[in-house]
Amino acid sequence: MVQDKTHVSLVVIGHVDAGKSTTTGHLIYQCGGIDKKTIDKYEREANELGKSSFKYAWVLDNLKAERERGITIDITLWKFQSPKYDYTVIDAPGHRDFIKNMITGTSQADVAVMVVDASQGGFEVGISREGQTREHALLAFTLGVKQMIVAVNKMDDKSVNYSEKRYEDIKSEVASYLKKVGYKPAKVAFVPISGWVGDNMTEKSKHMSWYSGPTLLDALDNVTPPKRPVDKSLRIPIQDVYKIGGIGTVPVGRVETGTMKPGITAQFAPSGIQAEVVSCEVHHESLPEVGPGTNVGFNVKNVAVKDIRRGDVASDANDSPATGVSSFEAQVVVMNHPGKIAKGYCPVIDCHTAHVACSFTNIKEKIDRRTGKVVEANPQFIQNGDAAIVTMEPTRPLCVESFAEYPPLGRFVIRDMRQTVAVGVIKATTKEDITDSDE
Repeated sequence: MVQDKTHVSLVVIGHVDAGKSTTTGHLIYQCGGIDKKTIDKYEREANELGKSSFKYAWVLDNLKAERERGITIDITLWKFQSPKYDYTVIDAPGHRDFIKNMITGTSQADVAVMVVDASQGGFEVGISREGQTREHALLAFTLGVKQMIVAVNKMDDKSVNYSEKRYEDIKSEVASYLKKVGYKPAKVAFVPISGWVGDNMTEKSKHMSWYSGPTLLDALDNVTPPKRPVDKSLRIPIQDVYKIGGIGTVPVGRVETGTMKPGITAQFAPSGIQAEVVSCEVHHESLPEVGPGTNVGFNVKNVAVKDIRRGDVASDANDSPATGVSSFEAQVVVMNHPGKIAKGYCPVIDCHTAHVACSFTNIKEKIDRRTGKVVEANPQFIQNGDAAIVTMEPTRPLCVESFAEYPPLGRFVIRDMRQTVAVGVIKATTKEDITDSDE
């Protein structure tokens, strides 16, 4: 193991045609994720389809199509290196699914790169009420992605022509929006780039002598590395469970906090089932222990596959194990609901790998989402733009944790009508009474 670079996960956000795939593809290509041969092959295919300008995007979109067909792709394609860090791109966004993946899938991004389209018309559409630029920024902030880099893309577009004035106008508008969301603009790096031509991606652009800041790669190198929660108790939200001949039952999930080792007694919540962990594997390699941020498959003794399901949470039975909750209190921000949300509303929430319908049993108070001050106690309803403290009850057993203790298990998204209507963080949970528990 030569590489001891810190691992950082990156999510790329922004409006549909801002150039996210091209920009990400370019970075991955230039920083070692994809070999020249593959790029040449994609270039030929893109040319045949008359889409030559999509060479880099093609990389990601091809992978995406393969991914959607269920072929697991060699994940190196989603990795690139900056001088200091090993980056993994969590998801090159496709709009609707992206939001769900960003919250459940691979859970927490450490850094967000927001790609903004500088072209005339393009920027205005992205930042408008309907544009996704705002929604994504709000989502990233609410879900705890505190480090943001803004890439002002398409500086090479004819309507922009590397204009410093256009860049400054966009920068001030985006900065004022990010400030409203809760970011500190002074800490956000803004980089004017061309994801297609490559200006300011990894090397300084000759076309923008007026810009003296970092390139996109430098900006990525300047982020503060994430602290990994090794010292907390073990939590693994289960993604899948396999029955493997000759081995037995193997749950798979990402270690969010703590360490997983063979020999411990795993407890699965909300069912309370306990089982001895026989072995842990990462990429088909047996390991003596597995820390946070890693996907692990672990073999458990004497448990049937049907007893464990996606959305369960594995923990160490002898170290503050996870349990189901009968209700929880959360701060939610309504982003995209056509009507009013009142007591009794029962949408599906996606939290870590679980998808469970939960009912709003009480709306305690409406709050100012930047300062947290109470604006109204016991409101009748909440609607778009409101933030509120609410009590929710799951309709079937569910294991979640408070955001303060276990961030990845304390963030959720509320989906209804096939879209994200609100996001939330869990403030406190009421544990389910499990008889004769000595907690």
